[in-house]
Amino acid sequence: MSELMRRMLFLPEAASTFATRVDGLHFFVIGMSMLVATGLAVVGLVFLVRYKRRPGDAPTTPRVEAPHWMEALFLSLPLTFFLLWFVIGFLDFSWFNSPPRGALDVYVMGKQWMWKFAYADGPSSVGVLYVPAGRPVRLLITSRDVIHSFFVPDFRVKHDAVPGRYTQIWFEAPRPGRHAIYCTEYCGLMHSRMRGEVVVLAPADFEAWSAQEQGGDVATLSPFHEGAEVEEARGPMAARGRRVAAEKGCFKCHTEDGTPHIGPTWLGLYLRVERLKSGEDIVADEAYLTRSMMDPDAQVVAGFLPVMPTYLGQLSATDAAALVEYIKSLRPARPGEAVSQEPVYVPTSR
Repeated sequence: MSELMRRMLFLPEAASTFATRVDGLHFFVIGMSMLVATGLAVVGLVFLVRYKRRPGDAPTTPRVEAPHWMEALFLSLPLTFFLLWFVIGFLDFSWFNSPPRGALDVYVMGKQWMWKFAYADGPSSVGVLYVPAGRPVRLLITSRDVIHSFFVPDFRVKHDAVPGRYTQIWFEAPRPGRHAIYCTEYCGLMHSRMRGEVVVLAPADFEAWSAQEQGGDVATLSPFHEGAEVEEARGPMAARGRRVAAEKGCFKCHTEDGTPHIGPTWLGLYLRVERLKSGEDIVADEAYLTRSMMDPDAQVVAGFLPVMPTYLGQLSATDAAALVEYIKSLRPARPGEAVSQEPVYVPTSR
């Protein structure tokens, strides 16, 4: 039935677990709407024929008053269906915004006019996103220049790529296949050519591709971007992140071992709840860490001075992602080990 409805509505293939849920809600809403509309049309036609006014008929008197139970029924039925649609949609929305544990992280960068993908353990590609079948994949999406929008019609997923911050979506493709990627936010003269492809591989094939790519010299290029610029370095992103941190002078203010210093220590920072100077609590996820690099004064941790410079325009999206991966790789020596956050104050004219 779902396949018949999909073909009748000219929808693309439902190639992810999220796509089947979206289509299910879509078909339910359309089916119920058509059923109710057909019922109203039939009742209206019957009344038109059965109670048509004919010559000699007297006007209707007295006025007809509907009982309260009938009025309540006519109001409650549409409201019930509307609330049912809302509940189903809200549950799907909540599910889609909660990536499962163990999802494969892939950093996605939009740039005029291409898509770049970087994996935490080293491989990278331009224009082609390789993922394993049957495993959840979390995409951490950003842009290097203007706002783009990452859209895979077969997966029913679409999300904006915003410069200077990371946003996330996730999907799971249950079977191998190839699926088109488009940009759905006008981003310049070559917007229509900003295409890519998701290649879903069997788990064994994906592992073989990953191992092969880690030993290669250049990133995989798609047929859409022959000769495209390649910035990604080989090797795990965490290792590259540590090199970037050393080059940019991050260790002058941040430590890796929990030692108090000018800025918050990176040991155990990822996903830690931080209290800001505004009194708000925030989780140090990818979005927060990236914003702290690009706009450090926006969310200053309580007890620390706003002395960190901005790295907006100084860090490429790939380097920012590598730094985030390095911070994510730092864990306390023992589970549950507390990390001191007492700052070391330094004079500043800022």
